[in-house]
Amino acid sequence: MTSPWIDDLAHPLVLASASPRRTWILSQLGIPHTVDPAHIDETSDISNPRDLVVDLALRKALEVSRRRPGELVLGSDTVVYLSGRVLGKPRDPEEARRMLSDLSGKEHTVWTGVHLAMDGRPMEGRAVPATVRFRSLSAREIHAYVDSGDPLDKAGAYGIQGAGMGLVDSIDGDFYSVAGLPVTATLELLCAWSVRPIQAKDPS
Repeated sequence: MTSPWIDDLAHPLVLASASPRRTWILSQLGIPHTVDPAHIDETSDISNPRDLVVDLALRKALEVSRRRPGELVLGSDTVVYLSGRVLGKPRDPEEARRMLSDLSGKEHTVWTGVHLAMDGRPMEGRAVPATVRFRSLSAREIHAYVDSGDPLDKAGAYGIQGAGMGLVDSIDGDFYSVAGLPVTATLELLCAWSVRPIQAKDPS
């Protein structure tokens, strides 16, 4: 499939993530890529969510790029930010239930960072926020969603796609950033590496 947005990358693209949502987004954009998940320690002393997701995305991209010479590596990371707290992936079902109870009926910010690397060198990165509001959830709903297993590998204990869409009242910002890969930011980063970036034609 040929992308209508980017015409041939100058280097093969590698997605440093096992997330099926991220590879699906790239595929829908028509951007050919391979998947090679990074395996890093995601603990960090960074408390600012914008800086945190960019740092984690960069560390993932660098880890994979060191073993993929000559290839362009895209790293990405997502966190949920609620009342001054960063919510990552829950450690167990009980923590998932606590996270969802805290999010119930409230607004929070989802931050997703994307970063490129090549040959073990950092390139450019971005961080994209989106504001999400949860509807008020009953204890039964929270338990049923956690019991489905869906929240356990996702930041903030939910995914915007699949059954998790039933948690959300509204989104202000890039839907795909909440899903794990902001479309505009990703295209802007990759266009710099395109042989011939697609440009709007002059109407004159």
